[in-house]
Order: sequence, then structure tokens, then C-alpha cells
Amino acid sequence: MSNSSSITQFLLLPFTDTRELQLLHFWLFLGIYLAALLGNGLIITTIAWDQHLHTPMYFFLLNLALLDLGSISTIVPKSMSNSLWDTRAISYSGCAAQVFLFLFFISAEFYLLTIMSYDRYVAICKPLHYGTLLGSRACVHMAAAAWATGFLNALLYTANTFSLPLCKGNALGQFFCEIPQILKLSCSHSYLRELGLLVVGVCLAFVCFVFIVVSYVQILRAVLRIPSEQGRHKAFSTCLPHLAVVSLFLSTGMFAYLKPSSISSPSLDLLVSVLYSVVPPAVNPLIYSMRNQELKDSLWKLMAGLFSEAINSPSSSA
Repeated sequence: MSNSSSITQFLLLPFTDTRELQLLHFWLFLGIYLAALLGNGLIITTIAWDQHLHTPMYFFLLNLALLDLGSISTIVPKSMSNSLWDTRAISYSGCAAQVFLFLFFISAEFYLLTIMSYDRYVAICKPLHYGTLLGSRACVHMAAAAWATGFLNALLYTANTFSLPLCKGNALGQFFCEIPQILKLSCSHSYLRELGLLVVGVCLAFVCFVFIVVSYVQILRAVLRIPSEQGRHKAFSTCLPHLAVVSLFLSTGMFAYLKPSSISSPSLDLLVSVLYSVVPPAVNPLIYSMRNQELKDSLWKLMAGLFSEAINSPSSSA
């Protein structure tokens, strides 16, 4: 038996014990990580570069790309290095930092997606008031509120989790440090504090979920009242990327934490954890770029400009 004061490191769950499959996992995660870096990086660069994209919708999309980069960078590089060097260890402080950062980015992303649903609601249901309700100052305040709330949420849960005594070893049943897995190592009987934090978190998430649902109900009603079919398609197409991202975010997260214990198994739990923690940050840029012609046009202009500069730079220097 040990306690948290004697634990200097945790042991993460490996994907496999076979060396060849460990290297396969490394290359697979490397490909996903590079795709996430490229996709989100291009979105951030394009929105920052093109003045025509300096609107509330793209401002929030830029923040979403930053959060996606942060969340996937928190867990994937460590998992890749463990597979490459055939180790399971992560330091106690490294585990605490990973819990805090991942929870921070994920929480802030959920709050930001809630704000983005409000942006779509105002754009379609109250277009004449769009500039008033979503001015530059209001957008900055809302984005800052999402980041700050995510930070406070992560700080509260991380501090509570790592203040509990741990007396059931140091092996985690997950490929990254996750609060439910750490709580399984705890021998604390302070269930009231843990239950209170859980209730607060669930209530806040439920309020955000209801807000998103109500927003899209109002959006759907407004779209159906548009007389022309082309107008309905154009209005709803601006919502489809956000709706797809929200659905992916919620469905993978809810299945990971609310799936019946009867279908739970180590291999399934590992697969589901990859689906909700690794896949969305890599897929989100693809979802937005495929359905957004304005973003694609700006991206091509940026790429063409960079390509032109690269070609002309030797001649200009000569």
C-alpha cells in the first residue's frame, strides 16, 4: 500500500505490449497529430491573414482551433514517446499538468461551442441585430469568458483530485492521465466534496447542452420560414459544420462516460477514449473547411500567395 506522498510517477495503460504494434501506434498517432497541427494551423493562419474573415463566426472558429491544438498536444506527444521508448511512466507533476491542461482545453471548448451556437442563432434569427449583439468587444468578452471558465473548472477539479490520498497503487487504466482513473486509486471517504463538484459540473454542462438544443430549435424554425429553397439551404449550411462538431464532441464524450458497464472492456474503453480525446481535434478542421466555401477560397489564396513568394524570392534576391 502507498499514499500520494510516496507516489513519484504513474503508470499509463499501454496500447499493446508487442514492440511492432507499439511502433505502429507511434506512427498512427504521429500522422493524426501532424494532421491536427496542419489543419488547425491553417485555419488559424488563414483567419488571421484574411481581413474578410474578421467576423464573429471566424473569430470563434480561430479560438476553437487553438483549443483543439492545445487538447491534442496535451496527451498525444506523451503517448507517442511512451510507445517509441517502450515505457509507461509519467511523473506525478506531469500527470497533474496533463489533467489540468486537458480539462482546461476540453471545458473551454464546450463553452465556446455553446457561444458559437448563440452566434448562429443571432445570425439567422436576428440578422438585423447581429452587429449590435455580436460586436468585437462582445465577442472578445464571450471568448475570454469561455477560456476563463475552463481555467477555473480545470483548476478546481485538478486541485480536488490531487488533494485526495492515493493508496491503491499508481497504475492507471487509461493511456493518459484522467480524473476518473486517478479517483479509482483513492482511499478517501470524502465523497461529499467529490459529489458536490460532480453535481456542479454536470449541471453546468447540462445548461450548456440545453442552450445549444434550444438555439438550434429556434434556428430550424427560422430556416423553415424562409420562402426560397436556396435561401433555406444557404442559411442552414452555415450551421452544419458547427452542428457536426458539437455532435462529434458530445456523442464521443457521452459514450465514453455514460456507456453501460455491461459492454465495457479494456480494449473498448481504450478505443472510445481515443475517439473523444484524439479524433475531434484532428477532424474538426476538415469538417469546417469542407462545408465552408469562403474559408476554402481564403485558404487557397493564402497558399497561392505563399507559393508565389517562394518562387519569386530567389529572383528578387538576385
